Amino acid sequence: MNDLRKESVTFVKVDESSEGQRIDNFLARHLKGVPKSHLYRILRSGEVRVNKGRVDAARKLQLGDEVRIPPVRVAEPEHKPVTHLPKGGMRLMDHVLYRDDALLIINKPAGMAVHGGSGVSLGVVEQLRLELPECKFLELAHRLDRETSGALILATKRSALVKLHDMFRDGGMDKRYLALVYGQWKNPLQHVKLPLFKYLNAEGERRVMVREDGKAAHTIFRLQKNWAEFSLLEAELKTGRTHQIRVHLAHSGFPIAGDDKYGDFPLNKDLAKRGLKRMFLHAWQLTLPHPLTNEVLTISVPLPPELQNFIDKL
Repeated sequence: MNDLRKESVTFVKVDESSEGQRIDNFLARHLKGVPKSHLYRILRSGEVRVNKGRVDAARKLQLGDEVRIPPVRVAEPEHKPVTHLPKGGMRLMDHVLYRDDALLIINKPAGMAVHGGSGVSLGVVEQLRLELPECKFLELAHRLDRETSGALILATKRSALVKLHDMFRDGGMDKRYLALVYGQWKNPLQHVKLPLFKYLNAEGERRVMVREDGKAAHTIFRLQKNWAEFSLLEAELKTGRTHQIRVHLAHSGFPIAGDDKYGDFPLNKDLAKRGLKRMFLHAWQLTLPHPLTNEVLTISVPLPPELQNFIDKL
């Protein structure tokens, strides 16, 4: 059981990073470890005030509002947050593809989780907050699997994040990946529409399977090149389900080379001996209207050397 510490009354001025946010979500961010049921209780009781007045949970905050947060018992985090970058580590700001006052797009390296948790203390977003202490607001707009490399979008303004979430939900963004699969893919263009269901395996790890009662998922595959054993495909995501490309391909009989969750495990061992020690999945291109200016952005990221070198040898 974690120790609990007593907090005092605090007054927080709403800045640009919280403008437009609902008060319940604002409290959840400022009172990490407090159950949501308790947050709604202190809202209903009037202990939380905005500009000295009572508010309900759906109230959206405006720039300059003053929020009174009452004393609450906050669970001490089990792991102390990382406050400095590891010595000699990689700087993610060296991997920037695009940056302005609303967006940050980086080339995420394979092997790095997008956020901390589940034994990972420092994910992409946590490290970037350390590298960019001047950014009052920095949040992931979407996710990439840990072993997937390529273009990853973060928002540095809440207004941009809201628009980006709308784009991802409504299909207002073109997302393309490159995947090397085992086997001879025949069709130049193929739509795969298979519903995906999330579950936990016996070890408590998150997995996804094709199941009739799953969520609708749609991927368009375009054949780029065939070799004797492998095919290089471009995957266009029309929906953004967890592990969507990986499961759609594995279920279709074409597992991604090096995929340690849904792949061909004996093949993966052989591939590691041949120089491919990671999953061959790379987020290579994004096309989207800028969330604040509507200017069309196209961001392309070539295959990283370890993937390019492998197909060059084929």
